[in-house]
Amino acid sequence: MRKKSILFVDDEPNILSGLRRMFRALRNEKDFHFVDSGQAALDFMAVTPVDVIVSDMRMPGMDGATLLAKVQEQYPHSIRIMLTGQADEESILRTVGVVHQFISKPSNPEALREILDRSCALQDLMANEQLKSVVSSIGQLPSLPSVYAQLQRKLKDPECSLADIADIIEQDLAMSAKVLQLVNSSFFGFFKSIDSPARAVNLLGLDTVKALVLSVGIFSELKPITAKYFSVQHLWEHSVAVAAYAKKIVQAETDSKEMIDHIFLAGFLHDIGKLVLVSSLQEQYLEATELAQEKNITLCQAECQLLTATHGDVGGYLLGLWGLPGPAVETAAFHHRLDHYPNPSFCPVVAVHAADALYYILHPEQRFGAPIVNMAYLERAGVQHRFDHWLALCSELKL
Repeated sequence: MRKKSILFVDDEPNILSGLRRMFRALRNEKDFHFVDSGQAALDFMAVTPVDVIVSDMRMPGMDGATLLAKVQEQYPHSIRIMLTGQADEESILRTVGVVHQFISKPSNPEALREILDRSCALQDLMANEQLKSVVSSIGQLPSLPSVYAQLQRKLKDPECSLADIADIIEQDLAMSAKVLQLVNSSFFGFFKSIDSPARAVNLLGLDTVKALVLSVGIFSELKPITAKYFSVQHLWEHSVAVAAYAKKIVQAETDSKEMIDHIFLAGFLHDIGKLVLVSSLQEQYLEATELAQEKNITLCQAECQLLTATHGDVGGYLLGLWGLPGPAVETAAFHHRLDHYPNPSFCPVVAVHAADALYYILHPEQRFGAPIVNMAYLERAGVQHRFDHWLALCSELKL
């Protein structure tokens, strides 16, 4: 297997020299390349595969925004990271649909290494190169039409408040994921991961949110879908219910504030890969939903047959690209593949796996393509005997 290839682009020789020194000790693990202009970067990528490109924003000639837009178009599988100054909010607004993650300048060496390690690891998460390119090229996901219209109206109301906007955004999968992508970039300099969409909106501020929605078009409305076995409204209802069930399960099993804080978001976004597939590969995905029903197999089995990947693979890849908190990424990626998850213990992935299965037990009318509970894994995690108790707890919730 070839080493991962990382390309740095900056017109300042001192910056490139510093980056060379920073990564000199890691040359046996990854291939690091350094160029001083946008055109030089494109020339390099024309002959050399690049897994991750890290570009400065302000460069003479072709700036970082233009470069990464071209990379998105020509090399969509490459992960795109922007280096930008702390006060350079304009860069965020210009590149929000192009860049996967933002890193502030001057960058913290440890934080930069961690982001690059995570980005390289993501490249191995999904083997399907076509799907990888599709997901990497996504700048935004479509939102529920009713929520999108409500947000547009509210933002044009001179009396609207941040609390009003936060209440709307946290109702929607796509909007929640996007604001969390922005606020969790190192550009904002927060030391802890932000896993609350409402908190993210407050940190971004009303003026920034207005600019992102009304001027940049960070959100879009999902076009009507005619499908026998898929409903966006059902996806939203399922996501909210699984998040609530998972939180109930975690509260019953642990006093860990960190896990309790992370679990609702992990549950809410666990199926975001379905939204990616239905908006980007709609014909193939809807065919998978029909195959699951006709063959009486799980949706994941049908997806693997037709797409060679599951909605979990796709969702985990997207959330990882966007730099969301680890529990949300891992839960999306592994909630249907517990046997591939390396840590057999009670954790958000296990809680959401159980909550997802409990949803279909409590809603038998929606069981087509339902996942199978991995009782063997729950036993290894020491919680198999708790499943019936979780069922009783979740059945008490009125959703």
